[in-house]
Amino acid sequence: MSEIRLPYELFTLDNGLRVIVHVDRRTPIVCVDVWYHVGSKEETPGRTGFAHLFEHLMFEGSENVPEGRFDEMLEEIGAINNGSTSTDRTNYWELMPSHGLDLALWLEADRMGGLLPAITHAQLEAQRDVVRNERRQSYENRPYGLASETLLARLYPPEHPYSWPVIGSMADIGAATLDDVQSFCRQFYTPGNASIAVAGDVDAAHVRAVIDRYFADIPRGPNLSRAAPPTPAFADDRRAVMEDDVSLPRLYIAWHSPAAFTAGDAALDAASAILAHGRASRLYRSLVYDKQLAQSVSAYQNSAVLGSTFRVVVTARPDVSLIAIEAEVRREIDAMSRAIEERELGRAVNGIETGFVDSLQNVGGFGGRADQLNMYLFHTGEPDYAAADLMRYQKLTVSDVARSVREHLLAPSVVLSVVPIGRSELAAQE
Repeated sequence: MSEIRLPYELFTLDNGLRVIVHVDRRTPIVCVDVWYHVGSKEETPGRTGFAHLFEHLMFEGSENVPEGRFDEMLEEIGAINNGSTSTDRTNYWELMPSHGLDLALWLEADRMGGLLPAITHAQLEAQRDVVRNERRQSYENRPYGLASETLLARLYPPEHPYSWPVIGSMADIGAATLDDVQSFCRQFYTPGNASIAVAGDVDAAHVRAVIDRYFADIPRGPNLSRAAPPTPAFADDRRAVMEDDVSLPRLYIAWHSPAAFTAGDAALDAASAILAHGRASRLYRSLVYDKQLAQSVSAYQNSAVLGSTFRVVVTARPDVSLIAIEAEVRREIDAMSRAIEERELGRAVNGIETGFVDSLQNVGGFGGRADQLNMYLFHTGEPDYAAADLMRYQKLTVSDVARSVREHLLAPSVVLSVVPIGRSELAAQE
């Protein structure tokens, strides 16, 4: 395939705000994509969920934008917008006709520089309730909803910033005070801790002038020092059993793996595809088709800044013991550690290439070009890193993937069995 290029201009304001401009005049639309370099890893035990709470508060008005008007003003020009929070970052984007660029930048500047005066006790209480309900829907009241949280608590020690879920704990959400929230805002939601990507039908000189007009006077914010915690390690497998209101047993196995964009990260992405992506994958053929032990299988390398996790998830058929499921997963991983076929790797890399092309078809939205430029700047310091990123996969050999499987997936893991209430005998216990 031809080389992927995302031409851009990058400049930095005196207050530390970095701005990427990518011009594409093929359609009259533009995306403004803002990354704050703050996620749940910037929180501390007892004060979790703040980054995600801010994802909600940022839509509730700012110094010059009354409550409710942020979305309304964008809808009036035909724009859509959204945001998300991860362990490592929070992002917000607006996708609109190109004539709406100035409005979107003004709105983002107003909440970057003028959010604090607009945060009230009433707003905090309202969004606190929204987040509590979101947590109930996504965790407490959803089948298998507490599995990821349970895994994290066993993969990491309590003081590690990846040991809690992005949404935070119900207790911490309830305990957050207005002073806590305002302090978190002053520390992290600043130009010096943010980057903006503007992509689409724009004039680069105009973008620079508007950015300077709206953002240049916002104070930089404090200099942040981020000390990486020690890499977690354990000598033996850790096992847990959780009874849940579910019909089918489900097995989760998780390993520590290389951080995003470091050696071995791409190889484990490919390994996950070989293991469990599609009907030709090893675990699908074995567990779903041949032995008919499972309903579904998945595997993925969950890449992150401070270290990643590789996870395998298998939902069993009714009454099937997870002991048999785990044995088959381990057998396939052991086989992969010794030999991988060229056609398997080729199929995996072809799928990854397709994903690259698909994501870059869109200027905006989650995973669109504006978001990708910000993502690459955040992780590598180079916005146009797409070709180099893809090359990480294209140059993989079967030996590379097998070696990464040996190094990381034959190591101690966390094994979680989620079983129907009263059916603990189905769990994968030693």
